[in-house]
Amino acid sequence: MQSIIESMIEVRLKTPEDFLKIRETLSRIGVASAEKSTLYQSCHIFHKQGRYYVVHFKELFALDGKPTNFSDDDKARRNKIANLLAEWELIDLVDPKASEDPIASLNQIKILTHKEKNDWKLEAKYNIGKNRGKVA
Repeated sequence: MQSIIESMIEVRLKTPEDFLKIRETLSRIGVASAEKSTLYQSCHIFHKQGRYYVVHFKELFALDGKPTNFSDDDKARRNKIANLLAEWELIDLVDPKASEDPIASLNQIKILTHKEKNDWKLEAKYNIGKNRGKVA
């Protein structure tokens, strides 16, 4: 399990209040199915023992001990997304080299503006901290 965490991209938040802003931003970045107007969220902000990480949802499956096929393409998308968050000054990368290779091109991910999000179905394939047995 330690090697999974070591391969994740550790980040620093500008302020503790930024966690929710980053979480919402990540919900609007992923892989799109245009015919269904669905965006599948690629990455999450993960908090563990006082540290923060940008992680691909398949890395979270691995942390849970579930089978996963985290590929170089997934890693490239995660790295691109982490670098974008840093460019947008939402986070600082603890080790900028950790997100250097591989990096996906921008055309491999879809970024919805806040205004566009109501026109799309936003779908997360992993829900951090959600009790799946609970009815809302």
